Amino acid sequence: MTDVVTANMLRFERLLDAPVERVWQFLVDPALRARWFMGGPTDAAAGGKMTLTMNHDALSDGDVPTPERYSQFVGHSWQERITRFEPPTLLGISWEDGAAGEVCFALSDAGEGRTRLVLTHSGLRGPDDTRNFGGGWHAHLAVLAARLRGDSVPDFWALHAAAEAEMERAL
Repeated sequence: MTDVVTANMLRFERLLDAPVERVWQFLVDPALRARWFMGGPTDAAAGGKMTLTMNHDALSDGDVPTPERYSQFVGHSWQERITRFEPPTLLGISWEDGAAGEVCFALSDAGEGRTRLVLTHSGLRGPDDTRNFGGGWHAHLAVLAARLRGDSVPDFWALHAAAEAEMERAL
């Protein structure tokens, strides 16, 4: 799969081992979304709100402490606006209320019960956003793929650190 990383845009493409409808549920169902990203109440409609609660300690199956630089965000919640909602193929949300752009998840049938997911985060404010959000999305997508396969995720923060280093190299 081809990834594109620039100072103003991220595009990650993944082939996931689940049908489109199952992947869609992992995007919009708060309990399933919490297993790979951030949960929280969701008004699943264009113009609706998606609450995101950062509980990344729960993303690791092992007992892994949150790195100190992220510990201040544990339990932090905020809302984003759903900008696009076309079940089960397209979900768009604002990021930082639009100040850091928009994130779109596009899903398509890849055959044999698999889904092609394309995540595009556009409107980034520069290299710092690319490093930060790129490392996060890369790690979260790895967790999503593992959860869909039924695999464990021993250490989310190790995935995150490797993804941040990869974003640094890409820039």
